[in-house]
Amino acid sequence: MTDVPTELSFSSAFGGRLRAERVKLQLTQQDFGAVGGVAANAQGNYESGDRHPKSDYLVAIERIGVDLLYVLTGEIACSKLYSLSAEEREILKNYRKLKNSDRNAISAILSSLPSSLK
Repeated sequence: MTDVPTELSFSSAFGGRLRAERVKLQLTQQDFGAVGGVAANAQGNYESGDRHPKSDYLVAIERIGVDLLYVLTGEIACSKLYSLSAEEREILKNYRKLKNSDRNAISAILSSLPSSLK
């Protein structure tokens, strides 16, 4: 008979993996939660396994590089980062360290470029 994970074991494992992804991105609970549209205390509840996030939160954190397959299942996804050059990885690493307001400013600048430069 196969062991079925209990809700408690899933919650704590999920929360630990979520925290690991946040730490990997070098973000505080406040900054990471803001990406997902929640307050720091909600982020803390997700990481402790006390609560589970909604799907819009998961979609938002995936957009900044969170490995959702890993967070949800513990399996590491084959990352597209491996196909990036060293320069691109450095740019991405520095981008992930920025506050949301700075990220938004960069996005606005890039969006304003003529399509011939994109």
